[in-house]
Amino acid sequence: MESDEIIDIDLPASPTNKRSADHLTGTTGNYSWEEEYKRSWDVIQEDESGSLSSVVDRLQQQLKRKRLLRDTRLIQRGIIRHLIVILDLSESIQEKDLRPSRHDLTLSYLEAFVVEYFDQNPISQLGIVVTRGAKAEMISELSGNPIDHINALKVKANTTPHGEPSLQNALILARGALSHVPSHGTREIITIFSATATCDPGNIHDPISQLKNDLIRVNVVGLAAELHICKILCQETNGVYSVALHEVHYKDILWECILTPAITTSRRTNTLMTMGFPEKSVSKVPSLCSCHGNPTMSGFHCPRCQSKLCNIPTDCAICNLTLVSSPHLARSYHHLFPIPNFTEVDSPSMQSTSECCFSCLIPFDIHNAGNINASKAALLSPDTPNKRSKGLGRTKNRFECPSCHQHFCIDCDLYIHEVLHNCPGCCML
Repeated sequence: MESDEIIDIDLPASPTNKRSADHLTGTTGNYSWEEEYKRSWDVIQEDESGSLSSVVDRLQQQLKRKRLLRDTRLIQRGIIRHLIVILDLSESIQEKDLRPSRHDLTLSYLEAFVVEYFDQNPISQLGIVVTRGAKAEMISELSGNPIDHINALKVKANTTPHGEPSLQNALILARGALSHVPSHGTREIITIFSATATCDPGNIHDPISQLKNDLIRVNVVGLAAELHICKILCQETNGVYSVALHEVHYKDILWECILTPAITTSRRTNTLMTMGFPEKSVSKVPSLCSCHGNPTMSGFHCPRCQSKLCNIPTDCAICNLTLVSSPHLARSYHHLFPIPNFTEVDSPSMQSTSECCFSCLIPFDIHNAGNINASKAALLSPDTPNKRSKGLGRTKNRFECPSCHQHFCIDCDLYIHEVLHNCPGCCML
């Protein structure tokens, strides 16, 4: 009876075999599965009192600073944006690799995105297109009212996933919705794509070339593996293609689309445009609005045709006049003149120049410093944003404005760049 024998054969170390095994070795020369696993919890060290709060605060400050460091060059940007969001509602969006699921997380992020988009771009417009069952459908028309878009996302029939997506049909529908946009407004498309394939009726390169000719910028946010066709789409239309790694990264790359993009040199723009500034009026008898056809008591009357509209900013449904308010127009200019990034102060000599934050008056943690001025401490409010739990606590990191050279804490730095868009120290000069 013959027995099975295991024979070890030593193959010659050819250059081909050596190159094929190089990518399997780690930094120490061993194979990747033989490398010692990294213990991420060993990186966190306790402070002198045995607390981890200082480490957590430092990690949070690093994340905040990463969000703040952006391009602040004075370049030409389009403040009147027209954006179409394409949402992939195929069966792949029901995957649970993103908690609680891709579907639930995307809808919650998209509702918050709509609110933040109109807060930062008050005179812009937005529309929502969904693709499922190899078809594309517009669930929210292009308008400047965020309530209409949020209500459309809350309707279950509009957000029920099924079938396969069709990227070609969605791009054609989005391009048709942006066809009437005037030359002074930017045209953009954001595609949230979850599937790893697309079911298209024709050649998908045809709408891509049409989008390129129409100067429509397309950004793609992928929830699965990177797709070659999405990469070509972004490259041809001067967009950005990003794949979400986790929930926080998904929100970061989606929020980057809120910043107004730069206008390309080949785009033709108008120097002047006509706008109307209507005033809100309330009548004793309800009348129909021209935008929805609903009877309302209050509304805005177009100064050109006197038609009634529910909300502004929007375009008049009768004469197509852009209707805005002066606060909306003023808030849109912060994209054109952004606040420069604050620099972190590390020098002890510069730290001694100020004892507290110039904005919220929270004292800095200065080594060997004396008592804080009682008058400054008395002005501290427990309702200071992001510091209610700290009370009169101290903050370590400080950041200096390059224009007025005033020092601010990390929370005020974040509030000034993302919400206020004006430096308190520069406004007092």
